[in-house]
Amino acid sequence: MTDQVASPPKTLDAAVLKIAGVVVLGAIMSILDITVVSVALPTFQVEFDATYAEVAWTMTGYTLALATVIPLSGWAADRFGTKRLYMLALLLFTLGSMLCATADSIEQLVGYRVLQGLGGGMLMPLGMTIMTRAAGPERIGRLMAVLGIPMLLGPIGGPILGGWLIESHGWEWIFLINLPIGAIALVYSWFALPKDNPQPSESFDFVGMLMLSPGLALFLYGVSSLPEAGTIAATKVWLPMLTGALLVIGFVFYSFKPKHPLLDLRLFRNRNLTVSAVSLFVFIIAFMGAGLLFPSYFLQVRGESTLHAGLLMAPQGIGAMLTMPIAGMLADKVPVGRTVPFAMALIAAGFFTFTQVGVDTSYVLLCGSLFVMGLGMGGTMMPIMTSALRTLHHHDVARGSTLVNILQQIGGSIGSATMSVILTSQLNKSTPIPGATGPNGQPITEAQAAIASHHMTLPLPPAVIEQGLKFVADSFATTFWVGFVLVLATFIPIAFLPRKRQAASQDDAGEGAVETPVMIH
Repeated sequence: MTDQVASPPKTLDAAVLKIAGVVVLGAIMSILDITVVSVALPTFQVEFDATYAEVAWTMTGYTLALATVIPLSGWAADRFGTKRLYMLALLLFTLGSMLCATADSIEQLVGYRVLQGLGGGMLMPLGMTIMTRAAGPERIGRLMAVLGIPMLLGPIGGPILGGWLIESHGWEWIFLINLPIGAIALVYSWFALPKDNPQPSESFDFVGMLMLSPGLALFLYGVSSLPEAGTIAATKVWLPMLTGALLVIGFVFYSFKPKHPLLDLRLFRNRNLTVSAVSLFVFIIAFMGAGLLFPSYFLQVRGESTLHAGLLMAPQGIGAMLTMPIAGMLADKVPVGRTVPFAMALIAAGFFTFTQVGVDTSYVLLCGSLFVMGLGMGGTMMPIMTSALRTLHHHDVARGSTLVNILQQIGGSIGSATMSVILTSQLNKSTPIPGATGPNGQPITEAQAAIASHHMTLPLPPAVIEQGLKFVADSFATTFWVGFVLVLATFIPIAFLPRKRQAASQDDAGEGAVETPVMIH
């Protein structure tokens, strides 16, 4: 006769929501920081008398630090415990933010951004692990919906916040704002997160670290250099990409030998995790690429300020906020394979409008399309992540969330670089203006003049500016077509998402029955 045990509560109680609050604070800092800094790049050029390629390292250095530290987070969570490691990540991120605000040169700023990235890289995978273990398999959908709010709203709120802080207080405040949030998060973590019970039985995979972390960093460095180089044939692009890819491939073959590899690829034997991870990877490529293009269109074609461009993106966030809680509840009750395709259809419908953009496309139409896309995004990302982690054993959650975060990082970098290269190549086809040259002696094209005309008066005929703006708008439309195709490609892996109810693993069910929600091991 089997023992009868009480089922864990289906709703999110106060103890679990307290833990969720800690994780959301860390996620807000990490994700907002990426988008806020992207807005500040032109300001950095002026403040530090640097080229765009030099200030772009403030983004690239942060990304490379993320790629280096994310693979370590799964092992470290098991070895040292999630609470103390999460607090260390918060401390590194907050300290890095404070140092960034004191930077006197672009070299210092890049170095401090790397320190920020070492902390920021651990916040998301650790946060997902903490929340998944706290909620248990039956409530993971609702709790992941809470974590999804900063993940989807960061790209929207970042430009608004960044534009306002830079215009009103100075660039230092895009970093200083993290100090009070970080301090609150540290104190909150100390009281809200349960005591660690680490299990230091696994040996550290040094060989795997020497292949995977440098491999990811080199590959993403090559990808990040693609927009500046403009071609994959450039040595600074293909050489690090090839070297990084070879190291990662070498790790893939090696990882099945040790008992406890740095990144446990054996988890891909779980079909549910594999299908969800591939779906998420393709979706992130399309989503991150599109997220880069939308505000750029408002800035470069319509001449809006950074603040106004961010505000025009707000309907997307509103749409996501409306559907995300509903999607979270449905993910705990309805197989994601039955809901995600409908959400993706909304994204595709909203995205199609942007393939038709021109110089004077109605803002009502564009904002309405962004709202529809937001409705779809709220029902896509977090349900897929929920599906990826739901059926993992309790002790595999940290490794599974690490896998998911690595795929997100790679997909986001590929999506952003791809869209940047396509848009740049389209703009480079613009006709040079006879006799017009820039400070470096290079000819000025109609597209460049049209974009510059938003911020300065140029001694050019209005017809030239008008023609240049039309060319820029057409370039965006062409690039949006590529993004639209990527969105459609997401339907392929999504078709394989589970359409039947997935049972949680037996050890999770047992643990959830006998443990209180706040006991995280």
